[in-house]
Amino acid sequence: MARTRLLTLAGVASLAMLWLLPVHVHAQAAAQSLGSVQISKKVMANGQPLAPGTYTVRVSSDSVTPVVGESADSEKWVEFVQGGQVKGKELATVVSSADIKTVSKEKPPAAGSARVDMLKGADYIRVWINHSGTHYLIHLTLATS
Repeated sequence: MARTRLLTLAGVASLAMLWLLPVHVHAQAAAQSLGSVQISKKVMANGQPLAPGTYTVRVSSDSVTPVVGESADSEKWVEFVQGGQVKGKELATVVSSADIKTVSKEKPPAAGSARVDMLKGADYIRVWINHSGTHYLIHLTLATS
């Protein structure tokens, strides 16, 4: 009986000690999907080739260190996902709907949609995604081969 009581007290003490230990839970934020885009030419994303195809574009959890004068949310890493795999990533400029007219003279895509434009000089394409009124501008260079 004394032995059973001793084991029970030891078990309770162990549970109490576990309760007192600090527990650190790191929740990984789910990547926010911005939409789907069709890229028709081979491009370079962050120095890596990205083949033509349809991609889901999502905001990465990778952090961006803003340069002097930029707000912390003015740029985000975005990932190009195909078949559940990240095929490439690139920095996107993030612009509010209030500021988009000062950034571009062109009419933005409708909320919840995207477009891909060949830019003047045919050296770059711009992926422009309007996600809930926040604009993501992603500039990709054309691959040379």
